[in-house]
Amino acid sequence: MTLPSFNLLAQSILSGIFIGGLYGIIGLGLGLTWGLLRQINLSHFGLVFLAGYLSYHMATVWKVDVLLTLLVIPPLFFLIGVAMQWLLAKFDISPFNSLLVTFGITVMIESAIQAIWSADYRRLETRYSDMKFTVGSLYVPIPELLTLVLAVSISVGIWAAMRYTDLGKALRAMAQDGPIAAAFGINQRGMSLLLAGVCAALAGIAGICLALTFTLTPSQIYAWVGVIFAAVMLGGLGSALGPLVAGIIIGVSEAITMAVAAPSWAPIVSFSLLIVVLLFRPGKAA
Repeated sequence: MTLPSFNLLAQSILSGIFIGGLYGIIGLGLGLTWGLLRQINLSHFGLVFLAGYLSYHMATVWKVDVLLTLLVIPPLFFLIGVAMQWLLAKFDISPFNSLLVTFGITVMIESAIQAIWSADYRRLETRYSDMKFTVGSLYVPIPELLTLVLAVSISVGIWAAMRYTDLGKALRAMAQDGPIAAAFGINQRGMSLLLAGVCAALAGIAGICLALTFTLTPSQIYAWVGVIFAAVMLGGLGSALGPLVAGIIIGVSEAITMAVAAPSWAPIVSFSLLIVVLLFRPGKAA
């Protein structure tokens, strides 16, 4: 094993921070749904990829600037999230049952993506794709930087809203003790619909960021489950900043592993962290 040069190591760490931002913004919606609604929403991954394909279609077929899709896709996905939560609320399902139901929805989304866009690889080529600038000897790609800025801004914004607004306090109260919260006048049904809509909108934003930086293929939906679960559990269920911090830790760890050893070793990092969390912090997965 040969140690990488300082420049290669620094560039790898920077790349790890960028991919960690993507992990964080994908994990944010999943963690909020899991921690506050007590639903293990696997359909979140399907929605992320569906948003990625929609942004790809809008940019390549309809010639819409990919950044403008941020004004269209998240509001649309908010409505989808509200509709899904309204449907799930009709049944008193446990977290494990929500895992099974939303996995079925993910399979349906994958099938719909294949039917519309086929199983071939799709790459979103925009005027931002090759835009980058240098800081010393380091290259900073604009799409990855945009993803990181969005991830940090949204995570901090949601953290502030959860901590300092009456709406955020009501959501936290509902998650801690639903019956007591309802006794104090908190509309659990309305809060659940709102939160589900926001989490689906976050999936829409994450999907656009994914399309900006990665090649899309329907089968890749499941490849993201392990690393995002690790980020969510390591960061804490229901936490706004936790998935972002954990995602960056995992991303940097993977990048250093690829630079020092080999790319094939990178998945070991996230799955090892996931196993450690399950062994030593089992309450986080409850």
